[in-house]
Amino acid sequence: MIDARLLDAVGALITVHARPGHIPLIGIAGAQGSGKTTLARAAAERGGAAHLSLDDVYLTQAEREAKGRAVHPLFAVRGPPGTHDLRLLDTTIAALRAAGPASRTALPAFDKLADDRRPETQWPVFTGRPSAVLVDGWCLGATPQVEADLIAPINAVEREQDGQGLWRGAVNAELAGSYAEAFARFDALLFLKAPSFDAVMDWRCEQEAGLMGLSPAALPLERRAELSVFIQHFERITRHMLAGGVRADRTFSLGRDRGLARDLPSLTP
Repeated sequence: MIDARLLDAVGALITVHARPGHIPLIGIAGAQGSGKTTLARAAAERGGAAHLSLDDVYLTQAEREAKGRAVHPLFAVRGPPGTHDLRLLDTTIAALRAAGPASRTALPAFDKLADDRRPETQWPVFTGRPSAVLVDGWCLGATPQVEADLIAPINAVEREQDGQGLWRGAVNAELAGSYAEAFARFDALLFLKAPSFDAVMDWRCEQEAGLMGLSPAALPLERRAELSVFIQHFERITRHMLAGGVRADRTFSLGRDRGLARDLPSLTP
């Protein structure tokens, strides 16, 4: 069940930023498995808004592999800044904001099990003019780190595959550049704050089990081991956001069960 206070908070942000001729763009951020997509989808259905996920505008597998060859091999792994098609995100948002009552706007879709973008013929379609555009994403609103914080690796992936810090430096540059520009175009951001990074692993495994049609307990141990490596690609920025490295208008602290612990003021002005 989605806490009604979260739905009300999203609705309030939409109301505050609605004005004639302007469709509010609201972001919902949170670590993997925090419930941000479920919240965004429910809020969209409740208020006649359009919903899309940052996860659905990942670069294609071929594009990420090409970037991995050109910049650093870790860019072949989807997730961190630098692996999204921000132009596709912008054009989709622009199309939704320009939509009329009879418009049909295709929304990008990504197949996580296949690790590739779905064909356009399989994209869902939003019909009409939305009251708002809601975008959920794990790193929405994240701020770049200072250079000194990038020096020491924080996990095995960084130590073994990015010993010189080239990848994390490039990711940070993306966050300070095109991602910061994209985030600045949002009217407001709501942040679901996980209790710790340790909770994220369990949440991500639950999410994966759901994608596979399994109960969390039935998720194969080898897949859980793979996920423990996969989420290390997200660890640095997730920890940074939990420590205050996110610009949010509303921040809600979650318990390990993803229940609402308490409503906090914005972590940054």
